[in-house]
Amino acid sequence: MTDTAISPLRRRMIEDMTIRQFKASTQHTYVRFVKEFSIFFGRSPNKAAFEDVRRYQLDLISRGVSACTINATMTALRFFFRVTVRRFDIANHIPVVPQPRKLPVILSPEEVACLLEAARTPKYKAALAVAYGAGLRISEIVSLKVSDIDSKRMLIRIEQGKGRKDRYAMLSPHLLKLLRTWWLVLRPKGYLFPGQDHINPLTARHLHRICVEAARAAGITKRVSPHILRHSFATHLLERKVDIRVIQALLGHSKLDTTAIYTQVATKIIQEVTSPLEYLIRRSGDIGDGAKADKPVPQASPWRRAKPPRQTRPKTPAKPAKRTTARKQAKAKPRRKQPA
Repeated sequence: MTDTAISPLRRRMIEDMTIRQFKASTQHTYVRFVKEFSIFFGRSPNKAAFEDVRRYQLDLISRGVSACTINATMTALRFFFRVTVRRFDIANHIPVVPQPRKLPVILSPEEVACLLEAARTPKYKAALAVAYGAGLRISEIVSLKVSDIDSKRMLIRIEQGKGRKDRYAMLSPHLLKLLRTWWLVLRPKGYLFPGQDHINPLTARHLHRICVEAARAAGITKRVSPHILRHSFATHLLERKVDIRVIQALLGHSKLDTTAIYTQVATKIIQEVTSPLEYLIRRSGDIGDGAKADKPVPQASPWRRAKPPRQTRPKTPAKPAKRTTARKQAKAKPRRKQPA
């Protein structure tokens, strides 16, 4: 931010963001959103009321602005009214637009291979390979330094990534080979992917444009960006039975719910699941036999209480008949007297 033509109110807002260590890009975005609201309001934004903010939000919706942009604008206004001018009566009542949750676009391994082959130079090929081979964000790719590549431990160190967190990413042998091929071309000493002046890093916008050009040259009709390569990295790992907790650590997600979205786009996992209908068919017989298919499977009513099985006593074997002696037979039947 320059000091020329800055009002005291804008200067105070910049100072508030600097105290909280906001990035320069975030400060520029917040100032731009507050400036656009001031143009709509027609006066200084600190003199606005809640109804003015409400009218501005309705105007954004009527113009077809996306929900993501509207929420970013409301976040900037909430910071301005809550922190800079201490207008809690406005900041505490600024609503947020619900955003539709969309599934990410995923490239197949064959499409990723064609995309990397279509890259113009070894520099761009290595940069796009880092996005897919290590799952890095575009801001993390352009901020990489030569010293961040640890070839002995096969790791990539990411310093101050999203959320100001340090972490390690994986470094595969093929990715290390591509990085060494690029390093031998220019032999950079500072940033791994420098810009045209060989001092400052490559910009994220330029890398995004290179990715779009490579996708167009490869004949890929999907909407492609370096972040799509990061999505493909996570999805392909999940399809290879890698634990989702490991993928969460590699991506640098703080919540598992963010990583769990890739379970909805991992097509191989979905194809390997057997439908319960298949077990039903196997139990009732082959559906294609015609006569067997017409006979319904008898099923017990779920409302009738099942009777316990009747317990029957085992039959005892018959006792063998006892042999009677002649003396016992004589006692049992008295002899008749013979007539004289």
